[in-house]
Amino acid sequence: MSAQCEVTAKVAAGAPMSVFERYLTVWVFLCIVAGILAGQVAPGLFQAIGHLAIAQVNLPVGLLIWVMIIPMLMKVDFGALHEVRQHVRGIGVTLFINWLVKPFSMALLGWLFIRHLFAPLLPADQIDSYIAGLILLAAAPCTAMVFVWSRLSNGDPLFTLSQVALNDTIMVFAFAPLVGLLLGISAITVPWATLFTSVALYIVIPVIIAQAWRRALLAKGQMTFDAAMEKIGPWSIAALLVTLILLFAFQGEAILKQPLVIALLAVPILIQVFFNSSLAYWLNRVVGEKHSVACPSALIGASNFFELAVAAAISLFGFESGAALATVVGVLIEVPVMLLVVKVVNSSKGWYEARQLLME
Repeated sequence: MSAQCEVTAKVAAGAPMSVFERYLTVWVFLCIVAGILAGQVAPGLFQAIGHLAIAQVNLPVGLLIWVMIIPMLMKVDFGALHEVRQHVRGIGVTLFINWLVKPFSMALLGWLFIRHLFAPLLPADQIDSYIAGLILLAAAPCTAMVFVWSRLSNGDPLFTLSQVALNDTIMVFAFAPLVGLLLGISAITVPWATLFTSVALYIVIPVIIAQAWRRALLAKGQMTFDAAMEKIGPWSIAALLVTLILLFAFQGEAILKQPLVIALLAVPILIQVFFNSSLAYWLNRVVGEKHSVACPSALIGASNFFELAVAAAISLFGFESGAALATVVGVLIEVPVMLLVVKVVNSSKGWYEARQLLME
């Protein structure tokens, strides 16, 4: 293991969960209220913000999304990719869940619940958009928050680091084709040019900026990098919350008319979280991976890179779309649900390791 990977792994393992992260659901709820109220009080202001766009890219939101994503991508050490071979079975399970199970299962759940079971309770003109938002949410594996979940479950920090680096590398190339395929299967048409533009704007360019900044800081020493990350870390959550206020200022009218929509959208998201985390956890046990690998593998299989999902939904479908609202529901329930998953994998350690004891 390289010295840089070792230091980064230790940092990832010891990073505390900030107040913003721990109470993210509370902040999101407050932003929902603030956004709805602001949209009702000053609709003209938010309409003006909505028109500040070039080539269908809203400039204020584009800036906020870069501020949101870049600090998170700076935590990823792509130098850890060569460590993947240390946990081939766990990495295999992670990739299987992230790229073959989760996106397709979410498309299925969206079709079942949104297009059929809940359709009479939802606005008919937004059905396709809701499903698209759910697909965008499931097609982006979690990045930064996985380090938090891994630490809380005593996960192997090096495995966590290597699986995040590998997933982010794959995401650069696979996100657009996968989303395009699943939207096509769901009979939702999105121009490929728009989809690839979103990937370039919200994945490729931020990755390049983040990694260049990361290298420049690390060249000055680990202490310089850590100090910078401590300062810019809160930018991500702050930018996310401001984005949510803007989004709900546009969505407020629709939510006030149909408040049940958020609860209905949460159902497929909750099911996919519990299904994918359980499947990843069980598969790691079957293939004989240790518990400290199974935990982060299950957690990255269940959580989402919701910042990217929100960005892509706004870029592809607009502020007032059902897709944007669906991705925000994912943000709303992410932290409490993932903390529950962490509790389950921690409390079931005895059951998990019983198989290994029998094999020995």
